[in-house]
Amino acid sequence: MIASVRGSVLYVDGDTVVVETGGVGYAVAVTQPVAHSLTPGAEVLLHTHLVVREDAMQLVGFTERAELVVFLALLGVSGVGPKSALGVLSHLSIDQIAAAVAAEDDAPFRRVSGIGPKTAKLIVVQLAGRLAPPSAASTSPTGGGDAALLTQLTAALNGLGWNDRVAQETATSVIESAPATERSVPALLRLALAELGPARGEHVRG
Repeated sequence: MIASVRGSVLYVDGDTVVVETGGVGYAVAVTQPVAHSLTPGAEVLLHTHLVVREDAMQLVGFTERAELVVFLALLGVSGVGPKSALGVLSHLSIDQIAAAVAAEDDAPFRRVSGIGPKTAKLIVVQLAGRLAPPSAASTSPTGGGDAALLTQLTAALNGLGWNDRVAQETATSVIESAPATERSVPALLRLALAELGPARGEHVRG
């Protein structure tokens, strides 16, 4: 079993990263956020799992071991394969997954490409009690008065093409750092778009 790969990024092809270690290049399937964060020459450590099928073997990797744990849990759900599990982790953070499962809310999973209503419900049912609870930062990322701003700003970024994970993380960061004069949704949206960059929405659609 290949438990981890550490080395230099040779190139990134879609959602696959080729990492050279010990003179060997390993093709590793990763989530969209990881793929978009890596560039050739960068040093990276990926926690990996080797998916073995009758017709192929695929190495899947994550920068955080906690994501690997959730990936393996998703693979244990009926109807969820490696591609769908990676899709979930590309679209949602591990805290968002845990929060949705704890709330018995399958809506976030239904928004992931390749996950139908039946499979989304199975994820919620079969992962119940198997995930670490969401962190306090995830369940209460801003003060009470900012909760509505977070919801509206996240929804606005979703509408512009960013997935739930990127939208919520960016919205939280912008709201926490914005000055008092920039506390309206339009002003915060401008700050969020400035942080994300004009072209990234096309690369992180969920």
